[in-house]
Amino acid sequence: MSDADDDAAGADGGKGGDGGAEHYSRGDRLAADGALGEAEQAYRRADDAGHPAAAAKLGMLLEFRGKPKAAREAYARADERGDRLGAFRLGLLLAGDDQWDDARAAWARADKREHDAAGFDLEAALHAGHGSPGRTPSGDQRSALANPVLVGAMTVLVAMVAVFLAYNSNAGLPFVPTRELKLNIASGSDLVAGNEVREGGYRIGLVSDMKPIELPSGQIGAQLTLKLNTSQGRVPVDSTAEIRPRSVLGLKYVDLHFGTSRRVFGDGGTMPISRTSVPVQFEDVFQAFDAKTRSAIDKNLVGFGDTLAGRGSALNDTIASLPALFGHLTPVARYLADPHTELTRFFDSLEGFMGTVAPVAATNARLFTDMATTFEAISRDPNALEATIAESPSTEQVSTQSLRVQQPFLVDLSTLGRRFTPATAELGRALPNINPAIEAGTTTLARTPSLNANLQQVMAALKNLAQAPGTNIGINALTSTVSTLNPMIRYLGPYQTVCDGWNYFWTYLSEHISEQTSFGFAQRALLNF
Repeated sequence: MSDADDDAAGADGGKGGDGGAEHYSRGDRLAADGALGEAEQAYRRADDAGHPAAAAKLGMLLEFRGKPKAAREAYARADERGDRLGAFRLGLLLAGDDQWDDARAAWARADKREHDAAGFDLEAALHAGHGSPGRTPSGDQRSALANPVLVGAMTVLVAMVAVFLAYNSNAGLPFVPTRELKLNIASGSDLVAGNEVREGGYRIGLVSDMKPIELPSGQIGAQLTLKLNTSQGRVPVDSTAEIRPRSVLGLKYVDLHFGTSRRVFGDGGTMPISRTSVPVQFEDVFQAFDAKTRSAIDKNLVGFGDTLAGRGSALNDTIASLPALFGHLTPVARYLADPHTELTRFFDSLEGFMGTVAPVAATNARLFTDMATTFEAISRDPNALEATIAESPSTEQVSTQSLRVQQPFLVDLSTLGRRFTPATAELGRALPNINPAIEAGTTTLARTPSLNANLQQVMAALKNLAQAPGTNIGINALTSTVSTLNPMIRYLGPYQTVCDGWNYFWTYLSEHISEQTSFGFAQRALLNF
């Protein structure tokens, strides 16, 4: 029913002359039959006639239709006419508008009035389902879902909630309790926040954060922060963890292996690095095949192809002869595996030799180049090479005799070397202290030539002074002067060191000889008669 219909019904309803009792009774019958629209018209006519209970029930129907302002006015009319239900319902609306003082006053008035049990219980009928909220009485039933603004707002709200949950699902759904565990690990291995944590193949949490840390060894590692489901969050202290690839495309996950200890990590506890590991990852293998390696592999494949192409029969012959070769190779391998062959010692010595030769590898390469040049020169004169070979036996014989004579010397040299071993070891420990002095000496030696040149000039000047005729005379006179001054200095020394009389003497002397004359300065004198 529209507001215009309401006004028309109100104008028509004033015709009853019995205080609206007939219309009120008719409204109860219609409401009991579920005809809420016609019941509202009857209650409105009774209200216009001044019936207090009809005004209260009209307000209930208006409130049910979503017209709180019109319902409040109807409850106010019923309250003014002394109706208990009207005062009570008015208090409810006032309380909904936070007008608590007026609401308490309305409830106080309702409490003082007697309860009128006569008539149809409209409130119970509305709650029992004769109508549904949001639908207008009578035939004009309009659903709240027919409002496009409300439907659009609800759709946007649901979409926003869905997007929020989808965006944050990798970081854990909101309001879901979790337990936190931190892992100290040698390398993050391209792990990112949001990667899964699994145990036995089942997802039990996710990686929420990762940051670099300094490990006890001084190296830089990573600390992972895991959010685990509360049902799987109690991790024994003897558990282990490692980073594993989830696919060949680079996706990773943390694989937890629960231990058997009864002690568990607390919420926010840290698993030490000794319980974590990072196996070889796919990217580590792929990084070995850089551009240079790939180019070398291409060349190797081309070389192998050129080597084997067109040699099928030779390859078959080789494969056919391999069993016999392996038959002879077995005793050789058994002999080499015998500890008495000291093959390990041989490889250790070879490693030491290679380590010694490695710093001079460039020199060795140049040596072979020069040797090739030498051999090329020798090959140009076969007769000279033939003569050299012919003379080699006699030369080797002489060398053998010489070495036999040198043998005692070599023995003594070996003994000397053994005795020098402790000194050599001490020298190795002393070198860190000697090296700075040697470095400083190197810098000093670089300036030695200029010092020597200046020193040479000084020595030449000193030589000229020594050879001058008057040098001896001057030295003799200086000797006499020193001999004369020594007694005087010994005498005057205490006076000077105790009372500074020498300096005072010269101070007074400068003042004493200060009488200015035409020739300079004269001595000041005071004659006493």
